[in-house]
Amino acid sequence: MPVPQKNIRNFCIIAHIDHGKSTLSDRLLEVTGTIDKRVMKDQVLDSMDIERERGITIKLAPARMVWKKDNVDYTLNLIDTPGHIDFNYEVSRSLASVNGAVLLVDATQGVQAQTIANLYLAVEENLEIIPVLNKIDLPAADVPTRKAELVKLLGCDPDSILEVSGKTGAGVRELLDAVIDRVPSPEGSETKPPRAVIFDSAYDDYKGVVAYVRVMDGTFKKRDKLKLLATDADGEVLELGALKPKFAPLDELETGQIGYIVTGLKDIRACRVGDTMTVSPVTTPVEALSGYREVRPMVFAGIFPAQGDEYGALRDAMDRLKLNDAALVFEPEHSPALGYGFRCGFLGMLHLEILKERLSREFTIDLVVTLPSVAYHVYRSNAKDGEFETVKSALDLPDPSFIDHIDEPWAKVDIITPVDSIGNVMSLAQDRRGIYINTDYLSEGRALIHYELPLSAIIVDFNDKLKGASSGYASMSYDVFVYREADVCRLDISVADDAVDAFAMIVYRNEAERVGRRVLEILKDSIPRQQFVIKLQAMIGGKVVAGERISAMRKDVTAGLYGGDATRKLKLLEKQKKGKKKMLAMGVGSVEIPSEAYMKVLKR
Repeated sequence: MPVPQKNIRNFCIIAHIDHGKSTLSDRLLEVTGTIDKRVMKDQVLDSMDIERERGITIKLAPARMVWKKDNVDYTLNLIDTPGHIDFNYEVSRSLASVNGAVLLVDATQGVQAQTIANLYLAVEENLEIIPVLNKIDLPAADVPTRKAELVKLLGCDPDSILEVSGKTGAGVRELLDAVIDRVPSPEGSETKPPRAVIFDSAYDDYKGVVAYVRVMDGTFKKRDKLKLLATDADGEVLELGALKPKFAPLDELETGQIGYIVTGLKDIRACRVGDTMTVSPVTTPVEALSGYREVRPMVFAGIFPAQGDEYGALRDAMDRLKLNDAALVFEPEHSPALGYGFRCGFLGMLHLEILKERLSREFTIDLVVTLPSVAYHVYRSNAKDGEFETVKSALDLPDPSFIDHIDEPWAKVDIITPVDSIGNVMSLAQDRRGIYINTDYLSEGRALIHYELPLSAIIVDFNDKLKGASSGYASMSYDVFVYREADVCRLDISVADDAVDAFAMIVYRNEAERVGRRVLEILKDSIPRQQFVIKLQAMIGGKVVAGERISAMRKDVTAGLYGGDATRKLKLLEKQKKGKKKMLAMGVGSVEIPSEAYMKVLKR
């Protein structure tokens, strides 16, 4: 039986990583009776093995619950969201599909960097915010201090902050009542032509493309013919229903509801996240929904199959993951050393790590991942004012004589740290070319430090170093906001006077020597010795900034001699010496660089 629109509530849970979102979701599903206690398990909405192993949420996960208040049944559509900054595109799509957000804060740790970042996203969407303190059952929980932090952050009434325990279930019933009281019901017209926004999608080997949708207007029914406005693709509703959290087929999806539609499409690219779905034939014009903001990849890395003949399998795997991971951006790339692969754009290093892990596990493909880099804006000296080209790889950099200047991305970084660690954190940020802005004090003993840092200084190991500088207590979030001029250049590595394109990288000019020496040391240990001296050089343009030599093997040319005096031996050694000198003068020879050497240099 259709649920009246006024009895529907769509909400999501947002929080910093590890503040208990998934555990609270488990309790909500348990208390509302959505999942039987017999089949209940921890992290029930985290369906991927990798999520369960790492204890983090990677994918948003919708679930429909029913809760009775004042003898009226309400349908609650929950979307559980990730907490890590690298998956904030998942969070932004969840927020655009709901009307309210539960802002969850760990009562032992308090407000963290990602709590603030996710809150800003929710405020931009004009959502109703319900502040909630979690883990109140723990001995270390400091409820009064954490409440004071939330009041300072939100400017809310202390009495409006709920206290729950996702583990024991304390306060969960009150939270469900608060969602019904505070979150507005979804808007939309039941009489208009059906319209839904696709906020996520997945590929099923048997069903094809499954779209997760929020119905904005009208009603979708089984066997309706579908039209996707952005891709102009045609499909058919083979099945639709709610996610509880497994597929629960229904006869129709009404206005305001969140659910799934099996589209019958086999072409993965035809069903894009953010697209508007309607039914065909379209008798009255249907206005496309605004969709989602364009994803902006921050980190770029090359992904190549370790075996060249697996390129086709890698391409199919990337297409499938793109359907499931809307923040992934990729394009084909060819490397002289590694063959055919893809230049991929990610939101951060964890995003790259998770994608690599998923490709290895779900598709059993061995990969080589090249050194991550950021996107630079290159202004040519002969270009019109304001014209630039975006360069994601050192090989794409134009000749230095044609470059006027290069801009690199800078990010606003918010770091929350214990007061005792402020000195260490600031010294780390200064070492990475950071510009200090100011410090706010959240509560006694905790500070929020604002910095501006080059993105290239953050992406690889800044978070790890930050944890080390603060004994594991600091957290950070960042947002790229501007491009600024940078003194960077292309560093080339040559082996036996031959430049190896695969090793080219963009580095700061004043760090080129240090980086060059590190690469040459790896190559010196990895390349086997030859009959001649192998010159290894790191160069900027034609200038050598670092050099190493791999000494020649000495073949025993006197092994075949017997009898006679020492002059016979000396004569052969002298001949060998001249030959070696001649080989060195020619610079020569083709040196086979082993694949392990590429791996060691190119891998992070």
